[in-house]
Amino acid sequence: MYRTITLSEYVKKRNGVALGASGSMTNMLKRSLGASSFYLFWQYWNPIWGYYLSRNIMKPLSQLFPLWLAIIFTFAVSGALHDLAITLVKLKLTFFFTPWFTLMSFIVLATKKFGISYREYHWLIRASINISLVIVCLVLTRQYT
Repeated sequence: MYRTITLSEYVKKRNGVALGASGSMTNMLKRSLGASSFYLFWQYWNPIWGYYLSRNIMKPLSQLFPLWLAIIFTFAVSGALHDLAITLVKLKLTFFFTPWFTLMSFIVLATKKFGISYREYHWLIRASINISLVIVCLVLTRQYT
Protein backbone atom coordinates (compact mmCIF):
# COMPACT_ATOMS: atom_id res chain seq x y z
CA MET A 1 0.00 0.00 0.00
CA TYR A 2 1.26 3.48 -0.77
CA ARG A 3 0.87 6.84 0.93
CA THR A 4 -1.21 9.50 -0.82
CA ILE A 5 0.86 12.53 -1.73
CA THR A 6 -0.32 15.82 -0.21
CA LEU A 7 -1.05 18.96 -2.21
CA SER A 8 2.07 20.62 -0.77
CA GLU A 9 4.25 17.66 -1.78
CA TYR A 10 2.70 17.57 -5.25
CA VAL A 11 3.29 21.30 -5.86
CA LYS A 12 6.89 21.03 -4.62
CA LYS A 13 7.45 18.05 -6.94
CA ARG A 14 6.02 19.92 -9.94
CA ASN A 15 7.35 23.44 -9.25
CA GLY A 16 10.53 22.67 -7.35
CA VAL A 17 9.44 25.10 -4.64
CA ALA A 18 6.92 24.90 -1.83
CA LEU A 19 3.28 25.83 -2.24
CA GLY A 20 2.95 29.61 -2.08
CA ALA A 21 6.71 30.15 -2.08
CA SER A 22 8.30 33.02 -3.90
CA GLY A 23 9.06 31.96 -7.47
CA SER A 24 6.30 29.35 -7.61
CA MET A 25 4.55 30.94 -10.59
CA THR A 26 7.83 31.58 -12.39
CA ASN A 27 8.92 27.98 -11.92
CA MET A 28 5.57 26.68 -13.15
CA LEU A 29 5.79 28.79 -16.31
CA LYS A 30 9.44 27.89 -16.96
CA ARG A 31 8.86 24.17 -16.42
CA SER A 32 5.56 23.89 -18.28
CA LEU A 33 6.37 26.09 -21.26
CA GLY A 34 9.86 24.62 -21.57
CA ALA A 35 8.68 21.02 -21.22
CA SER A 36 10.14 18.62 -23.74
CA SER A 37 6.73 17.29 -24.79
CA PHE A 38 3.10 18.36 -24.78
CA TYR A 39 2.38 15.55 -22.32
CA LEU A 40 4.96 16.97 -19.90
CA PHE A 41 3.65 20.49 -20.44
CA TRP A 42 0.46 19.37 -18.71
CA GLN A 43 2.41 17.68 -15.90
CA TYR A 44 3.78 21.08 -14.89
CA TRP A 45 0.89 23.40 -15.81
CA ASN A 46 -1.17 24.64 -12.84
CA PRO A 47 -0.10 22.03 -10.28
CA ILE A 48 -2.85 22.89 -7.78
CA TRP A 49 -5.58 22.23 -10.36
CA GLY A 50 -3.62 19.22 -11.63
CA TYR A 51 -3.44 17.75 -8.15
CA TYR A 52 -7.20 17.77 -7.70
CA LEU A 53 -7.89 16.57 -11.24
CA SER A 54 -5.40 13.76 -10.81
CA ARG A 55 -6.71 12.70 -7.43
CA ASN A 56 -10.46 13.10 -7.98
CA ILE A 57 -10.93 12.50 -11.71
CA MET A 58 -7.96 10.83 -13.39
CA LYS A 59 -7.19 8.21 -10.76
CA PRO A 60 -10.77 6.95 -10.34
CA LEU A 61 -11.39 6.98 -14.10
CA SER A 62 -8.16 5.10 -14.81
CA GLN A 63 -9.43 2.29 -12.58
CA LEU A 64 -12.56 1.99 -14.75
CA PHE A 65 -11.26 2.77 -18.23
CA PRO A 66 -8.08 2.45 -20.26
CA LEU A 67 -5.57 5.20 -19.46
CA TRP A 68 -6.04 6.95 -22.81
CA LEU A 69 -9.78 7.28 -22.21
CA ALA A 70 -9.26 8.45 -18.62
CA ILE A 71 -6.98 11.19 -19.98
CA ILE A 72 -9.62 12.33 -22.48
CA PHE A 73 -12.34 12.32 -19.81
CA THR A 74 -10.10 14.20 -17.36
CA PHE A 75 -9.42 16.96 -19.88
CA ALA A 76 -13.14 17.09 -20.73
CA VAL A 77 -14.10 17.38 -17.06
CA SER A 78 -11.54 20.15 -16.58
CA GLY A 79 -13.00 21.97 -19.58
CA ALA A 80 -16.54 21.45 -18.31
CA LEU A 81 -15.61 22.92 -14.93
CA HIS A 82 -14.10 25.95 -16.69
CA ASP A 83 -17.29 26.27 -18.76
CA LEU A 84 -19.38 26.05 -15.60
CA ALA A 85 -17.35 28.81 -13.93
CA ILE A 86 -17.76 31.11 -16.94
CA THR A 87 -21.46 30.25 -17.16
CA LEU A 88 -21.95 31.20 -13.51
CA VAL A 89 -20.01 34.46 -13.86
CA LYS A 90 -21.68 35.56 -17.11
CA LEU A 91 -25.07 34.00 -16.33
CA LYS A 92 -24.98 32.68 -19.88
CA LEU A 93 -24.47 29.06 -20.92
CA THR A 94 -20.90 28.55 -22.11
CA PHE A 95 -19.64 25.51 -24.02
CA PHE A 96 -16.16 26.35 -25.21
CA PHE A 97 -13.56 24.98 -22.81
CA THR A 98 -14.90 21.43 -22.90
CA PRO A 99 -14.25 20.92 -26.63
CA TRP A 100 -10.99 22.92 -26.47
CA PHE A 101 -9.57 20.87 -23.61
CA THR A 102 -10.82 17.63 -25.15
CA LEU A 103 -9.03 18.49 -28.39
CA MET A 104 -5.83 19.17 -26.43
CA SER A 105 -6.17 15.73 -24.83
CA PHE A 106 -6.03 14.15 -28.29
CA ILE A 107 -2.83 16.07 -29.03
CA VAL A 108 -1.39 14.94 -25.68
CA LEU A 109 -2.20 11.32 -26.52
CA ALA A 110 -0.93 11.51 -30.11
CA THR A 111 2.36 13.15 -29.16
CA LYS A 112 2.87 10.60 -26.37
CA LYS A 113 1.96 7.62 -28.56
CA PHE A 114 4.38 8.69 -31.29
CA GLY A 115 7.09 9.62 -28.80
CA ILE A 116 7.30 13.22 -29.97
CA SER A 117 9.90 15.01 -27.90
CA TYR A 118 11.69 18.28 -28.41
CA ARG A 119 14.12 17.83 -25.53
CA GLU A 120 17.15 18.67 -27.64
CA TYR A 121 15.84 22.11 -28.59
CA HIS A 122 16.48 25.37 -26.78
CA TRP A 123 13.91 26.36 -24.11
CA LEU A 124 12.50 29.10 -26.36
CA ILE A 125 11.80 26.59 -29.17
CA ARG A 126 10.18 24.14 -26.73
CA ALA A 127 8.03 26.95 -25.31
CA SER A 128 7.05 28.03 -28.84
CA ILE A 129 6.00 24.48 -29.72
CA ASN A 130 3.93 24.05 -26.54
CA ILE A 131 2.25 27.44 -26.91
CA SER A 132 1.62 26.74 -30.60
CA LEU A 133 -0.13 23.46 -29.81
CA VAL A 134 -2.41 25.20 -27.30
CA ILE A 135 -3.13 28.00 -29.81
CA VAL A 136 -3.83 25.61 -32.70
CA CYS A 137 -6.38 23.79 -30.53
CA LEU A 138 -7.85 27.13 -29.47
CA VAL A 139 -8.20 28.31 -33.08
CA LEU A 140 -9.77 25.04 -34.19
CA THR A 141 -12.21 25.14 -31.29
CA ARG A 142 -13.18 28.75 -32.04
CA GLN A 143 -13.70 27.86 -35.68
CA TYR A 144 -15.92 24.85 -35.06
CA THR A 145 -17.96 25.81 -31.98
